[in-house]
Amino acid sequence: MSLLPIVKSLWTFSAVSLIILVLLHSPKGEGGLGGLTGQAQLFTSTKSAEKTLNQITWLLVTSFLTLSTLLSMPGVIK
Repeated sequence: MSLLPIVKSLWTFSAVSLIILVLLHSPKGEGGLGGLTGQAQLFTSTKSAEKTLNQITWLLVTSFLTLSTLLSMPGVIK
């Protein structure tokens, strides 16, 4: 079984999720799409929501860049 379709699927998922999370971040106040979805109601405080969004965003950035590097190397993933 080839790992290439699995890696491409993970790469696509991380890219789409990263776009959504960046749009959910509020720049300095209640702006952005985060105000529309009521993200602060899901967490105990707005600070907790921002911290969680930041952690998930950094995790997705790291996975996206790692998978991009692996996909760009010929012959690494078959």
